[in-house]
Amino acid sequence: MGIWTKLFGASQETKQEEEVIMEKLNIGIILGSTREGRLSPQVGQWVKELADQRGDANYTIIDIADYRLPLLGESGGDASGAAAWSEAVAKQDGFVFIVQEYNHSITGALKNALDYLRVEWNNKAAGIVSYGSVGGARAAEHLRGILGELLVADVRVHPALSLFTDFENGAELKAAPVQAESVNQMLDQVIPWSTALKTIR
Repeated sequence: MGIWTKLFGASQETKQEEEVIMEKLNIGIILGSTREGRLSPQVGQWVKELADQRGDANYTIIDIADYRLPLLGESGGDASGAAAWSEAVAKQDGFVFIVQEYNHSITGALKNALDYLRVEWNNKAAGIVSYGSVGGARAAEHLRGILGELLVADVRVHPALSLFTDFENGAELKAAPVQAESVNQMLDQVIPWSTALKTIR
């Protein structure tokens, strides 16, 4: 704090910056699969329950299956959900992507949903929670490259759930306590990064 701030108090501009920082963040938990029988709603709900216990942000599940998003650029498709998708993403300060591995990468539905928008993603932070036969690690690494192009800063901690050890019969989530700890460690990075990036938008 400078001498003038000590003598005369914070400037109006400084006060406004502090108010922006003090507002609760909006963090969207994005479900990255749309196919029938998907596990992402279970994983997303588990992450939200852990996150809500923290009380440090407004956490909202955003299911891309709820939006009509045909293949980008495909003529004749019903893109009536595009405006709502844009609005839902734009109001978030950060994200947690629930990512499942399909053929060593993310789902086509998630890639399409990411491609639909540009500025709505920019200068925000994100964490990744993945699952698959090897924890979804390869899908998560592909997603990191895409997020970098969209100016989304992805954090280091990455909870990776195994279909063999964290799901009963590969269908019902039974995550080990260490995984819950990993989710909190991830959010410990997502929250300050989202807070910092909010000041430059």
